[in-house]
Amino acid sequence: MASSDALKSALAHSPDNIPLLLLYAEACLAEWETSEALTSYERVLRLQPSHAAAALGLARTLFMSGRASEAAVRLELLIQKNDRDASAHLLLARVLLSENDRPAARTHYQRAVELDGTLADADLAKEMGLPPSGGPGPSGTATLVPVSGGGGSFTFSPGGETENAGFSMENDADPDGETDSPATPERPKQGFADVGGMETLKEEIRMKIIHPLKNPELFRAYGKKIGGGVLLYGPPGCGKTLISRATAGEINATFFCIGLHDVLDMWLGNSEKQLHQLFEAARRHAPSVLFFDEIDALAADRRDLRGSAGRTLINQFLAELDGGNDANEGVLVLGATNAPWHLDAAFRRPGRFDRTLFVPPPDEAARAAIIELIARDKPVQELDARALAKKTDRFSGADLKAVFDSATEEALTMAMKEGRVVPIQNRMLQAAAKRLQPTTGPWFESARNYALYANQSGQYDEILTYLGLKKK
Repeated sequence: MASSDALKSALAHSPDNIPLLLLYAEACLAEWETSEALTSYERVLRLQPSHAAAALGLARTLFMSGRASEAAVRLELLIQKNDRDASAHLLLARVLLSENDRPAARTHYQRAVELDGTLADADLAKEMGLPPSGGPGPSGTATLVPVSGGGGSFTFSPGGETENAGFSMENDADPDGETDSPATPERPKQGFADVGGMETLKEEIRMKIIHPLKNPELFRAYGKKIGGGVLLYGPPGCGKTLISRATAGEINATFFCIGLHDVLDMWLGNSEKQLHQLFEAARRHAPSVLFFDEIDALAADRRDLRGSAGRTLINQFLAELDGGNDANEGVLVLGATNAPWHLDAAFRRPGRFDRTLFVPPPDEAARAAIIELIARDKPVQELDARALAKKTDRFSGADLKAVFDSATEEALTMAMKEGRVVPIQNRMLQAAAKRLQPTTGPWFESARNYALYANQSGQYDEILTYLGLKKK
């Protein structure tokens, strides 16, 4: 690769040459000149906002610069635009692992390898607690035949018989010695007081979820079962996981946070088995909250999965939701998705995910509350949460965290130069908010079309109301 100096000289004569800008950015990264690389990638994106390679390069540079949260936000946006970008999934897995979010890191790593097997990294997989991807079956000469669309495979032995060659997973055990599901049950300590803003949503959850679970006898008197399914949807980074965990904390229920890695398995039949184990564990620990993140990946429209092994997993999911003989009594199933329009219609049937809650970006009061929560453990000087909240319209909770991360980088740079702790100043936060854009914009652009043209029974009216296209 040409040196960065030579490429910089060439750029002086052709400053808007996108291929040249990309080459220069790569050369700067090779020499660890991250600030120059950032400038180059940002210029490409100004010239061509949809340039995926530049967006990925920018995220990689941010990660190398220690700005992991901002890198994660940009990668999530990139994946939202193109879920088949294997390199973006792999990089996001590394970023999330650096932030100790191992479950989410495993999910994105497995998705990356599913899309592009050449990206498998045995060392990274080991660090995540996963078995190495690929490799021969038990016989050493077995042939793996993928199942269409399901990500699974059969293993055929040399003798022609079909074997179950799935690797075993280390599961947590119940105190009574029973083998539990792949997910670890927990008792969240945080409640609604630890969630900034979202007061309207909290009240809806109290009425639809918490009061029934706290007053079971009263609800049984009216023939109402305790539990059921609730679907949370909205733009990424707005607190769907956080509010679900806080809901379990409010009612002192056992909480299971289920990622795709806890269900999906490369061997035929194992995914259905693991899903059943998860529901069985939740039933044993009732009252419990079973939270499925990215549920649209497990509950996709079956019309899009003809001939796919994924159809059997969806059928299993529907059967588990239906339970039988009050099997799901005391089990609250929460599902979070950024794309509710991709769910199979059968999941919306009464008795399944029949209650839907929109989780919008925080309003101004909620943003101020979130800002104060984020600032609690940081050396912030004279924080003006209300002023910052006014400057961050439609910012998600994740976006607000990115604002603090960016301001922290500036304060750290000054601290290293001066050899002392430099507090994060309000001007730094204001400047960071001005530099960053809310990542919720692309989601609303897509959601608006569904709400306007595919809004059967008014199920997306809340989106139109939020956008000011429909009166309350």
